[in-house]
Amino acid sequence: MAIKNESDVCVELPPLPLPGSDTVPLSALRTGEQGVVATMAGGRGLLCRMTSLGFTPGVEVTVLQNYGRGPLIARVRDARIALGRGEARKIYVRKRSG
Repeated sequence: MAIKNESDVCVELPPLPLPGSDTVPLSALRTGEQGVVATMAGGRGLLCRMTSLGFTPGVEVTVLQNYGRGPLIARVRDARIALGRGEARKIYVRKRSG
């Protein structure tokens, strides 16, 4: 399916989390931890890019590699995605226990 324009990819996002809420940036998860995407921060370009990579509200994310610096590698929708640290800080997830 061809995407006709950028707005076909972008989604309406929930508001950013309030301090003290149960959401954390994806960059805060350790290797092996899982979360569910709650919302994302950033400009239209970044949000459209993250959406096209599969990061949408409600999708499960597993951190495959997070050394605390350098790229973070996550599994999203059966794909391995490498994100820069700044990008990973703008994706807010609800941590999954277990």
